[in-house]
Amino acid sequence: MREAAKAMLTRENPTIFPGPQVLYAWNEEAKEKARLVKKMAEVLGAKIIPMYDYRPKYPKINPAVEINPNHPNLTIWHNNIKACIFIGVHCHYANVALKIIRAETDCFTIAMCGMDGHEDAMITLRDQHLEELERFIKIAQEVKKGLGK
Repeated sequence: MREAAKAMLTRENPTIFPGPQVLYAWNEEAKEKARLVKKMAEVLGAKIIPMYDYRPKYPKINPAVEINPNHPNLTIWHNNIKACIFIGVHCHYANVALKIIRAETDCFTIAMCGMDGHEDAMITLRDQHLEELERFIKIAQEVKKGLGK
């Protein structure tokens, strides 16, 4: 968690990509996770670009507004993102997007997964539920303080 926080705090244009499992208020945990993602972004000084719809946006997508999971590298290039967190993205879409990002960009990828994690992320934090997200935010605050930010 410390290395993930450090990457987000020291690299250019840190961005959080929340997916439908966080964006849609389908249960109380999702609502609370959304609140924590917003707090996490504030602590990390990160932008939030949602990945709320997995359907391809052809022929055009506005990479400043949303990420297309079929071409996430375009959003990362357009915004010059050097570190990102995927959270609340369904595993099968996260896996595809992370493979493309890893192959096509120099972005440091972090996956916060409620399940088993993602092998194509540079850091994967598995079993991430409310308590773990709160813990990550506390660790990020400590790392930020240690960096003098």
